[in-house]
Amino acid sequence: MAPGILWVRMPLPFALNHINIWLLEDDAGWTVVDTGIGSNRTRDYWEQVFASALGGKPIVRVVATHFHPDHIGLAAWLVERWDAEFCASLTEWLLGRALSQENPETMVRNGLAFYRRAGLDDASLGVLAERGNAYARGVESLPPVLRRLREGDRIAIGGNEWRVIIGGGHSPEHVSLYSQSAGILIAGDQVLPRISPNISVWPAEPEADPLTDFLQTLERFRIVPDDTLILPSHDTPFRGLHARLDGLAAHHRERLSETLAACEAPRSIADVTRIMFRRELDPHQLVFAVGEALAHLNHLFRRGLLTRTTDADGVLLFRKA
Repeated sequence: MAPGILWVRMPLPFALNHINIWLLEDDAGWTVVDTGIGSNRTRDYWEQVFASALGGKPIVRVVATHFHPDHIGLAAWLVERWDAEFCASLTEWLLGRALSQENPETMVRNGLAFYRRAGLDDASLGVLAERGNAYARGVESLPPVLRRLREGDRIAIGGNEWRVIIGGGHSPEHVSLYSQSAGILIAGDQVLPRISPNISVWPAEPEADPLTDFLQTLERFRIVPDDTLILPSHDTPFRGLHARLDGLAAHHRERLSETLAACEAPRSIADVTRIMFRRELDPHQLVFAVGEALAHLNHLFRRGLLTRTTDADGVLLFRKA
């Protein structure tokens, strides 16, 4: 992609079927940004990268942009394999450790209560109950030692200085890396070229308003020059950051308007999910869709534009105020 920067693409077993991983070269070795999901298949692909792309240099640092399995799933394996330093924000590291170790029965029980209040039918609840701790299947463990990344931190790699930009919405403390000298932003999932990153409310924090965090992060990214080369975690690299930020903000304004209009009559979260996502959804997509619908509902509710009640079955209902 640029001198000393390699682009590796790893497969994922989802509808979004790949993740982009970035390798940054230094005199001492390589910095890896994100890892792929924890699986034997991904390990095998990494072994091919080790044999063919590293030029005899070791991996000295692993950076995880956030806690999702496709980004952090093999962090512990890579760190142990190369005796490498592990870097992430504190929140993402702690959240990943907690989820990877959570009891599957507890996770299912809390999840079913959450999705029942959302208004999902018994068939959907039964399918979700079979998932157990799906997170732990993609993230067996995380490195026990962390170099914490904070907003404004700087990392020197290959003659360039990379500034840490912390974002929110898609995950609570997402790390992106910007190098003014290289003219590159490693954006993670925070800015994608053609789709919006998922903005969801999850069972562990049902009152959250991640959409506010995401929209505020879009504004913070405007400090990055518009002609910067953006290296996203999915799809292909692109330029034209500011137009993309405008597009993402407009997308969610349209979603909010659509959600508000749908709630002229009382609507459950499941009702709004079906309005926002009209295609057939597999179980993996369903939890993200419900979470995204609730993110927009919570955003409107917190601003006094919706009211919220509970029906006789314990299902949450939202209505235009």
